[in-house]
Amino acid sequence: MQTIDWLITVIPVIIILCVAVYSKRYIRGVVDYLAAGRVAGRYVISVGDLSSSLGVITLVALVEMKYQVGYALTFWEYMVIPVGIIMGLTGYCTYRFRETKSLSIGQFLEMRYSRSFRIVAASVRTFAEMFTNAIGPAIAANFFIYFLNLPHKVSILGMNIPTFSIVVATTLCMAIIIMWPAGRMSLLITDAFQGIISYPIFVIIGGYVLVHFSWNSEIAPVMLDKVPGENFLNPFDIEELRDFNIFALFVTVFASILNKASWIGGETSGCGRDPHEQKMAGILGSWRAGFSGLMCLLVAVMIITVMTHQNFADKAYDIRQQLSQKVTEESVDSPELRATLDQNIANLPVTRHEIGVDEPLSRDQNIDTPYMETAQATLGQDGEGNLAFQKYRTLYNQMMMPIALRNMLPTGIMGLFCLLMIMLMLSTDDTRIFNSSSTIVQDIIQPLLKNSLSPEQHLLLLRCGSVGVAIFFFICSIFFVHLDYINMFITIMTAVWLGGAGPVMIFGLYSKFGTTTGAYCSLIAGSGISVVTLFLQRNWAETVYPFLANRGWDEPIGHFLVTISAPFSPYIEWQMDPIKFPINSYESYFIAMVSGISAYLIGSWITYKEPYNMDRLLHRGEYSIDGVKHIKTPWTARNFVSKIIGITPDYTRGDRVIAWSVFAYAIVYKMGFCFLFVLIWNLISPWPEEWWSHYFFYTTIVVTGILAIISTIWFLIGGVIDTRRLFIDLSDRVDNPLDDGSVVGHVSAADKAVFDAKSNKPEDEQ
Repeated sequence: MQTIDWLITVIPVIIILCVAVYSKRYIRGVVDYLAAGRVAGRYVISVGDLSSSLGVITLVALVEMKYQVGYALTFWEYMVIPVGIIMGLTGYCTYRFRETKSLSIGQFLEMRYSRSFRIVAASVRTFAEMFTNAIGPAIAANFFIYFLNLPHKVSILGMNIPTFSIVVATTLCMAIIIMWPAGRMSLLITDAFQGIISYPIFVIIGGYVLVHFSWNSEIAPVMLDKVPGENFLNPFDIEELRDFNIFALFVTVFASILNKASWIGGETSGCGRDPHEQKMAGILGSWRAGFSGLMCLLVAVMIITVMTHQNFADKAYDIRQQLSQKVTEESVDSPELRATLDQNIANLPVTRHEIGVDEPLSRDQNIDTPYMETAQATLGQDGEGNLAFQKYRTLYNQMMMPIALRNMLPTGIMGLFCLLMIMLMLSTDDTRIFNSSSTIVQDIIQPLLKNSLSPEQHLLLLRCGSVGVAIFFFICSIFFVHLDYINMFITIMTAVWLGGAGPVMIFGLYSKFGTTTGAYCSLIAGSGISVVTLFLQRNWAETVYPFLANRGWDEPIGHFLVTISAPFSPYIEWQMDPIKFPINSYESYFIAMVSGISAYLIGSWITYKEPYNMDRLLHRGEYSIDGVKHIKTPWTARNFVSKIIGITPDYTRGDRVIAWSVFAYAIVYKMGFCFLFVLIWNLISPWPEEWWSHYFFYTTIVVTGILAIISTIWFLIGGVIDTRRLFIDLSDRVDNPLDDGSVVGHVSAADKAVFDAKSNKPEDEQ
């Protein structure tokens, strides 16, 4: 990085930290700290959510996945888009949760089920959340070490200290600086600020890729040069893809519906000034991705092209050599073995793969295959060797992007990309630390206290909790060893909570039927399966498989797995492997979710006695405390479509325009034209492979680019206006000390005071 790159990076980061400190002046109570006073507007929420949901780990995981499956699966992902859009348009889960006025998911769980379940569920959720998110700082630290070519160790006062630990500690300290002053408020403000800065950077980086790489002569030919069944562009020729395939997509869709509310209560889900504003923020989220998704996809495509096309063979060789040497230095402890592996890798020749002349590439036989085979042969194939090879292969796949970008990006663009990664790292790390710490304080510690905390004590405990979680993240990052694809690890780790949480939340928000026993059953069944799978995955190569092989159990178990998975081939294939557990994370996740639903229904059916009072939970009817009435309109032929997409009487003309435009884009264009029309055409008359190249170029690059430019300007303006209004509303807000997340008899303390006051009024005043 040159001086200009460092200036581009450092100055905006300093401004972000100063904005976070400034926001402390608006903290008047616990609600301000936990939910930004519940006065945030739709644009500041939507723009802020963009930066908090898109992180370094997200981009690294996307490139890692796309390097294995390419573009083709994107076609089938169009089936997912309408699901998310419809959920956003209808306010599915988010609207009702905002109606409960819960400051945390645990407060909702206590009001809906019981205090004991609140504590148990919060503990499970926090465990899964913290161990999942703890790898975020680790992945980000590794990214910057490889991207900036930092040494793995530095000497300080004669001691060799791992650079990794220094980078992780620095990033976590910056996250604490952001969240300590004002909690959710400072997170929302800084995330919105970072989101506003990020939009122009998305445009610049996306434009750089499109200008410097030819779609027709470089990108498309690389994508099409695959063996049958593993095509990177033709979505009807991907049946041999293993981990990221159609079944994984089905699980993603199923989980997105079932677990829509399972992470709710964190992020900004309670920050909207009212349920309608919260709902509109979700709808706008359909547009907010804009250039972020396009930029991430273009970066992934650029990496695939550079590492595969013969035009970049020499550069790709240098990248692979630098990458392998850097990975070996980190993953191999023995100096002698490390030197041997480095020498063996250095002896590999430059591979100039000529498309159309050489055999098409595959997942097993590609330009990276000699590097993998050399590493495995050098490291050995016993339990210890397999474990070392897993570490090497995982780091090789994950850190290819930063090494490649370091060798490709020019001065200026290098600084912008570094700034973007720092902002994304901060916005995700601080948000995830805050989510975990607030859950611990609100849903585990506070319900166990006999005496209520004063607002000052409560705020201090929340701040100290954030520091404690940051320390936990640091410890986990130092000792954590990642052995699988990032998306796979995140899937199975979050499944420890999500495996059983879906029915608990969905039935809790929408049904009078569910009981506390059913909720416990769901959590035990879904989470239990995920924990067992996690244990097997983590210990398979080193312990579990050698244990089975030594007793001769590997062959009969392998035969059993092949037999029960055969009906679902080729999308599900369970084959015994000495390195990797046969059942992948998506498959285990699906089994856990189905088990959780069954357990919830059976447990609730056995113990069901009387319907739960949903009006009281949602502040409707006689339980309304702020004058907001839930208006019900009858279904008619005229308003049928409007009702389907969630348009209600409280929509303004502008709200209706937004809702209809989102509906038209997602359902008419994406689902109708880009998916169904093309699907039917190909079922009747399959397209030549070259047509898929043009299809993806126009649908994902041209059209998305035009809409992204529009949404960039739109959200920049809306974000600035909403941020200004947020400061004004915060200045005028009056705090209620009782509104701190505590619950009395299945009713929040703040609501109980209002209900008691109403019941004590003379009849003529009520």
